[in-house]
Amino acid sequence: MNDQTATRSAATRPDGKAERAQRGMTWVPGGTFRMGSDDHYPEEAPSHRVKVDGFWMDTTPVTNGQFKRFVKATGHVTQAERRPDPKQYPGALPEMLYAGSLVFLPRPGITDLRDWSQWWNFMKGADWRHPYGKGSHIHGLDDHPVVHVAYADALAYAAWAGKDLPTEAEWEFAARAGLDGAEFAWGDELNPEGRQMANTWQGNFPVENLSLDGFDRTSPVTAFPANGYGLQDMIGNCWEWTQDWFSSKHPADAAKACCIPENPRGAAMDGSFDPLQPAIRIPRRVIKGGSHLCAPNYCRRYRPAARHAEAVDTSTSHLSFRCVLRAEGPAAT
Repeated sequence: MNDQTATRSAATRPDGKAERAQRGMTWVPGGTFRMGSDDHYPEEAPSHRVKVDGFWMDTTPVTNGQFKRFVKATGHVTQAERRPDPKQYPGALPEMLYAGSLVFLPRPGITDLRDWSQWWNFMKGADWRHPYGKGSHIHGLDDHPVVHVAYADALAYAAWAGKDLPTEAEWEFAARAGLDGAEFAWGDELNPEGRQMANTWQGNFPVENLSLDGFDRTSPVTAFPANGYGLQDMIGNCWEWTQDWFSSKHPADAAKACCIPENPRGAAMDGSFDPLQPAIRIPRRVIKGGSHLCAPNYCRRYRPAARHAEAVDTSTSHLSFRCVLRAEGPAAT
């Protein structure tokens, strides 16, 4: 029995709990919670009640070591490793269509935080094996989250493992771990008693990282305390894909308890403009959790309620994913 078959079998067996736990998954009990926030970025509002069923979730983001096994077993080639199809990028200069991915590389003297191009570079040769371009590598980083994975790459891994990607509601419920209404996954203080609870940016983004948490870039997926459900790295380190299409706001709260949404699947695909490629309409999915680049002076999205839009064809040096298992099987994608 291979890993995929064993995992699918465990998903349907009443006695599969121990096996799933051994395979690096954690049980997330179902319940009703208040999703979103009315106190931060506009796309997080309005706060509204949602109900989700219980499910199994990967205890950590998918690591480089796990992704290596997937690639070895399937021969999968990630989007960052393939030259873009010119038909999908009309008007693009041929010399600009090369395999690569977005890498965080700030220049000194940055003062205008509205211009993301000052620190994001589409780098030739950057991919999951070479996170910072040609000459970089992941030797010794098997326990770090895999990065430079586009949505299709994450979905391919999930299918191979007999799992699925989480919905936004599932992801946020899991991150909150029963602390409904708390600012952070661990309570209402970012650094309780001065303790660094996640891999985020300390200092003046993007030019000064004090690295008080011990890391400049990604960190091992178990480097920081688990949340109340035993899940690691739900906040910081790397953003994580969810399967929901992005919308600019949440739906309104249900007027009656009987009408609270159950297991919502998010917005309909709208093909909205992607700020990274404004000339092309590319669908965007919701990503959650923030990353090691989130800072008090920029992108304070190191909170369960926070959300961001990512074009499905985009991969970056701070974006990863984790998988879930549900009783009814994968949701429609």
